[in-house]
Amino acid sequence: MEQEKITSELKFKAVRSSGAGGQNVNKVASKVVLSFDLWKSNALSEEEKLLLEQNLEARWTNDKILILNCDEDRSQLKNKEIVIKRFLQIIKQGLIVAKERKATRVPKSVIKKRIQNKRNLSEKKENRRKPDF
Repeated sequence: MEQEKITSELKFKAVRSSGAGGQNVNKVASKVVLSFDLWKSNALSEEEKLLLEQNLEARWTNDKILILNCDEDRSQLKNKEIVIKRFLQIIKQGLIVAKERKATRVPKSVIKKRIQNKRNLSEKKENRRKPDF
């Protein structure tokens, strides 16, 4: 994955922020909306695209477009930087291949300890009862 190549494929749109802020919010488009089309990307290989599609399944639209937005700052430039960093972090996490889990047996010592704890608890409860003469 080449960061420069991917960032050149990003599309940005400036939108007016919502929420409190008074006059500044009403006249300045400081919110930045980033969109990235997975299948039109030339920076990623086919394997990487399939891996991203699988790992980030919940984040894609029906057209396999990733949409992120940022309105944390009053500056459009800072919002753009923040959303690019967030995007690159998401892509890096999506490209991580999960290790295959190896099934292991439960150690005998763990089984022994569990049974001993059960026995101790049952003895404790047995001792709480009234004696039967």
